[in-house]
Amino acid sequence: MSRLANLPRADSAPIGRRGRLVRRMMVYGMLVLVAAIGIDFALFAREVMRTAPRVGPSADAIVVLTGGAERIKGAAALLQDGHASRLLISGVHPNTTPNEIAQSAGIGTQLLSCCIDFDHEATNTIENAEQARRWAERLEFASLIVVTSAYHMPRSMAELANAMPRVQLLPYPVVRQDLGLDRWYGKPSTVRLVVAEYVKYILARLRMNLQPSPGPDRIAGTL
Repeated sequence: MSRLANLPRADSAPIGRRGRLVRRMMVYGMLVLVAAIGIDFALFAREVMRTAPRVGPSADAIVVLTGGAERIKGAAALLQDGHASRLLISGVHPNTTPNEIAQSAGIGTQLLSCCIDFDHEATNTIENAEQARRWAERLEFASLIVVTSAYHMPRSMAELANAMPRVQLLPYPVVRQDLGLDRWYGKPSTVRLVVAEYVKYILARLRMNLQPSPGPDRIAGTL
């Protein structure tokens, strides 16, 4: 009786094999996921390292996402040089006046009064994109130069393209020399910045992929 009780069950071997197969598949799946994330991050980092602006000859207007005086100075220089006819500075603090921005960015009075608009409502990149969309639709702009920091550009372009797929977007990354983005992997603070921005970028892409499909008029648009 005891000898029979100790005999292995007939189906134990198949169950054991299936269990090992499932574990292997899970391990392989995790390896594939890690590799995919690694490749995607490498592409993101390479994009961030491309600090040279890639702007066409002109656009209808310029939108700059606030976050530093360098961004506004770069956008104002583009406007002054005739790359576009109008500029939106999005995400301005409610207590900051146009004159204060003009003084900090070296913008002349004439340029300030004729060609620059201010958005005081946006508090993040999603809201920047929405305010830019409203502004572009109201003024019937078909192309925009996008000015922001180089590390912030991938997420900004994704949010803006999602908000207004029918508008052509031209990136103009502004670089802070102290960040050393061309060798971001050699500076711990810059590594943390790039990784944090990549996580935000991934979450933004995930959110956009889970959003309902756009209407027919937006599907028909092209970048």
